[in-house]
Amino acid sequence: MSDRRSASSVPGQFTLVLHSHLPWLAHHGRWPVGEEWLYQSWAASYLPVARVLRNLAAEGRSHLLSLGITPVLAAQLDDPHCLAGMHHWLGNWQLRADEAAMAGNIALGKHEHQLATAALADFEQRWRHGGSPVWREFIDAGTIELLGGPLAHPFQPLLDPRLRAFQLDEGLTDAHRRWGHTPTGIWAPECGYTPGMETGYAAAGVTHFMVDGPALRGDTTLGRPVRESDVVAFGRDLQVSYRVWSPKSGYPGHGAYRDFHHYDHATGLKPSRVTGKTVSGPDKAPYDPRLAAAAVAGDVDDFVRTVRERLIGEYERIGRPALVVAAFDTELFGHWWHEGPQWLEQVLRALPEAGVDVGTLADAMARGFVGEPVPLADSSWGSGKDWRVWAGDQVRDLVELNDDVVRLTLDTVDKMRAAPDTNSVRDQVADQLLREAILTVSSDWAFMVSKDSAEGYARDRAHQHAHAVREIAAAVGAGHVAKARQLAAGWDAADGLFPGLDARRLATGGGPAEAPPRADEGSAPEGSALEGHA
Repeated sequence: MSDRRSASSVPGQFTLVLHSHLPWLAHHGRWPVGEEWLYQSWAASYLPVARVLRNLAAEGRSHLLSLGITPVLAAQLDDPHCLAGMHHWLGNWQLRADEAAMAGNIALGKHEHQLATAALADFEQRWRHGGSPVWREFIDAGTIELLGGPLAHPFQPLLDPRLRAFQLDEGLTDAHRRWGHTPTGIWAPECGYTPGMETGYAAAGVTHFMVDGPALRGDTTLGRPVRESDVVAFGRDLQVSYRVWSPKSGYPGHGAYRDFHHYDHATGLKPSRVTGKTVSGPDKAPYDPRLAAAAVAGDVDDFVRTVRERLIGEYERIGRPALVVAAFDTELFGHWWHEGPQWLEQVLRALPEAGVDVGTLADAMARGFVGEPVPLADSSWGSGKDWRVWAGDQVRDLVELNDDVVRLTLDTVDKMRAAPDTNSVRDQVADQLLREAILTVSSDWAFMVSKDSAEGYARDRAHQHAHAVREIAAAVGAGHVAKARQLAAGWDAADGLFPGLDARRLATGGGPAEAPPRADEGSAPEGSALEGHA
């Protein structure tokens, strides 16, 4: 942890947790939803956030934050197709900036051209071999704590326990292959929890995970062992987190910040500042980076003051140094909130200078910021802090679809194993069945439907992956081995993520999975960008 503290140190620790995630988008549409979503987030959030970490590390700072990177996002940041698409997108960003300038919007064109040029240079210098080398630099140096998670971000409480355990184990294995580190902490997808999951976490080697504040009844000042386990749940401090971003307010709503929603339709650029909450798009004032920079400084001061007051107040309440955890989606910083990376870099400098000790969740455990066990109940960080976003009436059909697909997948894989001519050789058909089932049950589809965000795309994606499962399973059930292999190979061309996924590691219906030979855990995944893509 940083030792850059002033004489006015306050008791306790502040921890920033970022959750980086997008669903699998490669080969599944481009605009308005699809790969464009990946490239926008990559350019606006992942590149700048990495740059912030690099700048702070160069100043000798470490243990800055706990960074969750979901396996499905990591796969895209290493994927050769996505890397080529991203390089093209950055070049096109420059062209769009030039078009804006030629159309008369000189200030917008100049600002965007500078951003695009810097991003392109950064990408070509550091990212062309994939995202894994970028993040591993920070992990190895102790700049961040890496948080892992299940393969493709399922809402775990609703998932069959066999597939739940498989996704988590494979997700942690995937992390080790990419970064040489197996995370012991995870950001549970959607902060979803149901009793018993702590047992699965312990079996997988997970020692701590995130929940939302209300899951701990708002008492988030210490991590809490869950039930009879040693696995610790850390809760998001909403009083502090909501200063930055909440369903109704937060810093990005400041009138000087760039407006996310209003586009210049000719170039796809965002020319305006928020101006006011009741001001319509065409009436918004032009974006001015200097005004935005002044707003960032004010919001940094406000946040530091809020954290200090919270730590002091909680110390006085509980009679011991307290923990404050602020947690957000990484994509807030840059993609949703254009000035977010500026705020992030400044606040991570300002907190230690104001006497606030900054550390990771792992640091919090090591330093004893852990209280009494808690009988954690069903919860999430979604609307109502329950499961309605992923299990409510709006998505009842998707819940039923997921149940059917998972049942069919597990039954089919079990029957394939039971066949008399089955041997220990890896089976690409079983692997692809699991791959498609995992993509079907991604939590993103139900979230997008419940929030009325690209609902058609979300339903199409869920049903497309379900269709893949059904037609492969039908060929297997009919004994058409060659057809099943042909179908699996075809779907693999579009959905070939996680080449290390091995169906032999799925637990059988009556017990744990066998342990087939694994590839060298220090090597890159087969077919990944780490194998020499330039």
